Amino acid sequence: MLDIKRLGIDDAAKLIEGARRHANDIGVPMCIAVVDESGNLIAFERMDGGKASSISVAQNKAYTAGAARKATHEYNAACVPGNLVFGIHTELSVVGGGLPVWAGDACVGGIGLSSGTPDQDMACAQAGIDYWAAHSQ
Repeated sequence: MLDIKRLGIDDAAKLIEGARRHANDIGVPMCIAVVDESGNLIAFERMDGGKASSISVAQNKAYTAGAARKATHEYNAACVPGNLVFGIHTELSVVGGGLPVWAGDACVGGIGLSSGTPDQDMACAQAGIDYWAAHSQ
């Protein structure tokens, strides 16, 4: 029998809140997605002004981070022609902005953001995780 830890709706709200705060601070309205450890969507927010084209991108980033337990930018660095991982971009997002969420040694989900540059998306995702970590328990 498996004992699985996963994010709940309250956790997702905290992750979104932290990401939204940072997005507001940098002046970039974002699409924010939070998934469980299997990559299934828990919560999504499109800030006013978030790009419509970023809705699915944010969800794909969150899926990759949660289900594959790896930051999307790490796949980006490895996904080059000639590398054994090349081609994984057909199934997983390799654009920066998706981060796994860890509780101790367990990946409990993922967060994905889109609408800014990859660096802005990554910073907002990390801000969401930092806010969640500071306001959990």
